[in-house]
Amino acid sequence: MIKILWIDDEIEYFKSHILFLNKKGYEVETCNSGPEAINIIKKNSHDVILIDQNMPGLSGTESIKLINKEYSSIPIIMITQSSEDDTIEDAIGLKVKDYLIKPLNPNQILLSLTKIFRNKEIMSNKTISNYQNSFQDINDKINFCDTIEEWMEVYKVLSYWELELSEVDEKEVYEILFSQKKQANKLYADFIEKNYEKLLSNKEFTSSINLFKNRVIPEISSNSPILFVLIDNLRYDQWKIIEPLVSEGYNVELDILYSSILPTTTQYARNSIFSGLSPINIKKIHPNYWVSELDIDGKNKFENELLNEQFSRLGKKIKYKYHKILNPKDGESFYNRLVNEKENDLTILVYNFVDIISHAKKDVKFIKELASSDKAYRDLTKSWYKNSKLHEIIKKAKELKFKIIITSDHGTINVDKAALVSGDKEISNNLRYKTSKQIHSIKKEVINLDEPKKYLLPSNHLSSCYIFAKENVFFVYSNNYNNYANMFKNTYQHGGVSLEEMLVPFIVMNAK
Repeated sequence: MIKILWIDDEIEYFKSHILFLNKKGYEVETCNSGPEAINIIKKNSHDVILIDQNMPGLSGTESIKLINKEYSSIPIIMITQSSEDDTIEDAIGLKVKDYLIKPLNPNQILLSLTKIFRNKEIMSNKTISNYQNSFQDINDKINFCDTIEEWMEVYKVLSYWELELSEVDEKEVYEILFSQKKQANKLYADFIEKNYEKLLSNKEFTSSINLFKNRVIPEISSNSPILFVLIDNLRYDQWKIIEPLVSEGYNVELDILYSSILPTTTQYARNSIFSGLSPINIKKIHPNYWVSELDIDGKNKFENELLNEQFSRLGKKIKYKYHKILNPKDGESFYNRLVNEKENDLTILVYNFVDIISHAKKDVKFIKELASSDKAYRDLTKSWYKNSKLHEIIKKAKELKFKIIITSDHGTINVDKAALVSGDKEISNNLRYKTSKQIHSIKKEVINLDEPKKYLLPSNHLSSCYIFAKENVFFVYSNNYNNYANMFKNTYQHGGVSLEEMLVPFIVMNAK
């Protein structure tokens, strides 16, 4: 039973209200002043306090200050005769849960108590009910998708329900959604295996290769400078969890998905974004900018040069600057000179934090504890963004009237099924895709690519092949198999074929 302490110097006028609350299952204790209430609270525990503002001696707000010093965890509802702004602002400042204005109706009190104690339960039940009603429709969409646009819509719907149900304390319901998502990824991999080559030949299909041409350049105008922020490894659900923080003071004009190319890694996808070329053509046209899989050098050292070549090839005279943020010092430096970037048509900012989570192989146990589930992974992203220099940069960009574009090069997926793979000594080391002269794996778990040029990929040898992991699979060699299978199970990886890795957010925002 919920116990209420009601503080009012004229409490006798509310006997009928108290009887009403008793009948609804609440236990009500009363007193006439703040000091008396303090003594009662010391002796007995209470779940909520109702307090009148206008009392002789200590007012309601003064009494609340005393109560909050030692009992700040008890929710408080203020009752007042005044609807003046000062009174309401004082109540909000004291973090009261609700305020009610006299004359008082008992149902007002009941509604306020319901908001405090049953709001989460009611919302959870409503969310579950809404998901149950949508279940069959989602299933139908998953089973009958036959275009990339339909798959993008399915992924948005699944992400929406994942965010909604992650706040509901019903494990069984969340597992049902997880099974839907797993089925979606299975069928999506089948779709990509059958249609990816054809999609790449379609100029209307926006991928890493033509992202700048199809989406970024059309946004450039003389009206306002653009700040283009590429957050490496940002998934759509991660975007949605930080969207309320990012979009403060902005109107979100465009919220869409585009497709990362395969392999869904920085070397391939991001180089294609900045070059406007497929990997096979980067290697062909700009061999000095393409780094082999076998090379230990950084794979993305020439993004600025590739972008400059792309603009020249497209005949675009765009005044731009490129920046990469690798540490807090870089972020602080960029923040301090952001005002100078207004002179550019386009300012590009590559931010690498989210990628660190999935690349932290030396600290894999620590990362697995921090991001043990998709919800934890999203929460970690939100916590990072809220306290990051990027948050400050975007808020300052709003003041400077920048248009903001936020995107990524690829996403990431939580892997849970180890698959045995073998090849020659020069096989690549990514956990979600492999390339080499020859590779052996279980066929049903991968997309096999014997002719890399079909996917616009370069060959590292005279005869090269690629394999891409489907669903939640990750590759492990037979040598020390169990150790690595356990080590990387439930970590976040990218490079393969999944909705989370391939379907990437592209967001355009204008300052309000």
